[in-house]
Amino acid sequence: MIIVKAPLRITFVGDATDLPGFCSVYPGQLISTTINKYVYIAINNSYQLKKYIIKYNITEEVELVSDIKHDRFRTMLSDLGINGGIEIGVFSDLPGNTGLGSSSAFSVALIKALYKHLGKDIDSRGVAEEASRLEIDLLKEPIGKQDQYATAFGGFNHLQFNLDGSVDVFPLKIDSNKIKKLEDYSMLFFTGITRHASSILTEQVKKIKENFDTYKNMADSVTEFEKALLDENMNKIGEMIDREWQWKKTLASNVSNDLIDKLHQIAKNAGVLGGRLIGAGSGGCLYCVVEPSKRDIVSQALMAQAKIEGLLDFAEVPIKFVTKGSDLIFNE
Repeated sequence: MIIVKAPLRITFVGDATDLPGFCSVYPGQLISTTINKYVYIAINNSYQLKKYIIKYNITEEVELVSDIKHDRFRTMLSDLGINGGIEIGVFSDLPGNTGLGSSSAFSVALIKALYKHLGKDIDSRGVAEEASRLEIDLLKEPIGKQDQYATAFGGFNHLQFNLDGSVDVFPLKIDSNKIKKLEDYSMLFFTGITRHASSILTEQVKKIKENFDTYKNMADSVTEFEKALLDENMNKIGEMIDREWQWKKTLASNVSNDLIDKLHQIAKNAGVLGGRLIGAGSGGCLYCVVEPSKRDIVSQALMAQAKIEGLLDFAEVPIKFVTKGSDLIFNE
């Protein structure tokens, strides 16, 4: 059996500047990190030698790869020429479509596990590029490369998306005490609302030219945010994350809505220094920067409002930042 895990990610600033319509004209930049929430892929040789057995929220058992309904499984198994006799399962610490890059974490973990199944090794850049090829070239998703690189490399990174399509990864040199302080100031809430990023990004991609200056501001803010991070300037970090969210909301009509805006304002009124939805928008997870002494106040205020709004799955998600990217954790 082979088990691979890949971490989910939080993007602080520069989000969406990895979209090809922008970064093919002006370099995209962002800062992200990975958290201790994972997608797991488990692979075993099947006793049914001619069949593909695929387990996610349903179980598929087919003899032809073309009959697999799940697009990522079907596409990668076909692309790698794996001819049955394989059983694959997927597990996740959080639901999918929550804005934390779970789709790309899934792709990265799947590719790394399938390569190991074939007796091949693949490094962080290799698996990030393969996952990007799967999602962008083969599945035609309207996305960039930030999630694939974030989950493959892990840790705090300054990612730069170059005009030629290449990606530079600059790990941030942050000591453990500074990471712990940012953890103490960080809160993550699952809104209970899931959505497909592609449905939001489609409009966003169409309006890149119209919003080009906003994308440029988002990319150019990365250096300033990096300095605030290294200086442990929590007020500045919160301010910039909030500004990022205000910029992000102008990129498409469906990035936010009245309910999300209300939750954001409730958090601000409770003492949050800055907050934003993580990912494409319209649901998923709300990330907040808040003084440790106000964490309980913020949590209580948001939970109370969520109850009023009927968000039954709304929950605080405890997180820690992790430095390791996708990883083979079992091979026997």
